Amino acid sequence: MRILHLLNHTTQSNGHVHAAVDLACEQSRLGHIVAVASSGGDFDALLARNGVKVFTIDHRRKAATLLRSAWALRRLVGRFSADIIHAHMMTSAVLAWPICKLAGIPLVATVHNEFEKSAILMGLGTRVIAVSAAVGTSMRRRGIPAAKLRVILNGTIGSARVANRETTPIALASPSFLFVGGLHPRKGLADLFVAFDLVHRRHPQARLHIVGDGPYAQTYRDMVDGLSCREAVRFEGSKVDPFPWMRGADIFVLPSHADPAPLVLPEAREAGCAIVATQVDGIPELLEGGEAGVLVPARDPDALAAALSELIATPDAISHWRERSQFRIDHLRIARVARETLDLYDEAVVQLGRRAGSALPHTN
Repeated sequence: MRILHLLNHTTQSNGHVHAAVDLACEQSRLGHIVAVASSGGDFDALLARNGVKVFTIDHRRKAATLLRSAWALRRLVGRFSADIIHAHMMTSAVLAWPICKLAGIPLVATVHNEFEKSAILMGLGTRVIAVSAAVGTSMRRRGIPAAKLRVILNGTIGSARVANRETTPIALASPSFLFVGGLHPRKGLADLFVAFDLVHRRHPQARLHIVGDGPYAQTYRDMVDGLSCREAVRFEGSKVDPFPWMRGADIFVLPSHADPAPLVLPEAREAGCAIVATQVDGIPELLEGGEAGVLVPARDPDALAAALSELIATPDAISHWRERSQFRIDHLRIARVARETLDLYDEAVVQLGRRAGSALPHTN
């Protein structure tokens, strides 16, 4: 099958980019002819090394730019003879939709960021992938027909993006808590700081490490400066690969207010972390409903503090939850995601009664 993935860019900072890159590389490994068209970025070299063709389509949201990009995409679809176009963000879906209609090519759209209002436009797809059952439920409520929707839970373990990664743990003093992610309110960091301040009063030896960056970095530094635990909180900045930090931490914490299906959880589970996370969106699905990690209510620093304190105060609790992190972990492998996605492509092709190789003719 000839598969063309469309996304805004391939820079490293976004989870939807990681998911798309992992999928494209795995599909190429399975013998499909795969391409990625975007504005470019950090992962272009990795894609090329894994046999994925890389094309440039400008996704900047300016009228003149998008008109030129639509024409460029139409030419690319004909030249590449795509059987499927897979859009990973709203701009990509809007660009691809008229071209897919003209060519009779199925458009598959993945809803990565369900919390954005524009996510409803992913309903333009012949098929719409929800990255968790929670996202699927939300999109049905927002008007996307159930007949179009399919749930394919995120998973990244075994992907080309993390092949040959460094696995030596970063040496962290125990007990250590670790957060990895973007520094913005959706991730619930304000709750984490309040909770850790409570934990630190009872367990002054505890340390909290924050790996990541974002627009609220200084706001959070200022917030921590006003807490009694300020000397025990370390802002470590963004890391190319946070896996060694996960390997070195005692407990991984994800206090999100909204998180459709964060890839950081499969990575934390692969690293063997004990995990505490909030019971929102796709997080429970990635933690097997609480079988592979401790779930707490969102926006409740007291409950979060209680869970964290219990883990470090109870003998063998951290070891127990490290072991539980491995429960059904193979379900989070990229091989499963690729297999289910390819099955969905077949379904979309059959619906349109389309044969491979019948894309738009090449346009000079």
